[in-house]
Amino acid sequence: MMDSSQLDLVLVPVGLAVMLGYHLWLLLRIRRRPETTVIGINAINRRIWVRHIMEDPAGKHAVLAVQTMRNSIMASTVLASVAITLSSLVAALMASNAAHGLLSSSANPGNRLLVGAAGEAALTAKYFAILVCFLVAFLLNVQSIRYYSHTGLLVNVPLAAHRRPARAVVRYVTGTLNRGFYFWSLGVRAYYFSCPVFLWLFGPIPMCASCVAMVGGLYFLDVYKEWDQDDDGDGDGDGDDGGEYERKPPAAASRVMPRDVV
Repeated sequence: MMDSSQLDLVLVPVGLAVMLGYHLWLLLRIRRRPETTVIGINAINRRIWVRHIMEDPAGKHAVLAVQTMRNSIMASTVLASVAITLSSLVAALMASNAAHGLLSSSANPGNRLLVGAAGEAALTAKYFAILVCFLVAFLLNVQSIRYYSHTGLLVNVPLAAHRRPARAVVRYVTGTLNRGFYFWSLGVRAYYFSCPVFLWLFGPIPMCASCVAMVGGLYFLDVYKEWDQDDDGDGDGDGDDGGEYERKPPAAASRVMPRDVV
């Protein structure tokens, strides 16, 4: 029969494989069918937003663009500040060895609440994994702030002021904006992943179970299948040109725009 200390060697890789497999599947879905994912739909709408802002020669939407980018920068700043604060706290706990005495099996031989490896080396590895999660979240949010700052300037330059084609300019500005949101999304994912890693302190069973539960929750947050569905049932009986015109933009967006944006 497998020893309880060896459960980490089985359940922890299983939980990590579940998380990694889900995000690989999500990445492929974003690349191939972006209109069925929240990330892909948001990328499509950001391209429309950038073109709407830049096509105004009078700059009437400049204030809207600045406020939007300011709100995005504030959101990333808050997440980055929380991440670096939690990283400092975890580093202080590792240096003080205070938490080791509470969770270590050697310090508490009668502790039956912990299942799995709970030695000094194992606890150090667990705290280090938590520290890495928060440091990665901090770096990703800092990168998102960087791209948001660039976008705040680029999006306020009218298309008429560029010598390059409008399509190329919009693609570049949209790519810069999307990179900021992609880094922000990855930073949030690092926060999500820190929860199973934190539960790993109490054993591999809570860690593996939380990974499975989190994948189930993320699926409902990441997948949206109704965006690329037209109201064909409502428009089949109408022979007017207006109904046909309204059904063309979603189809065109799903075929052309995702490849340029995502």
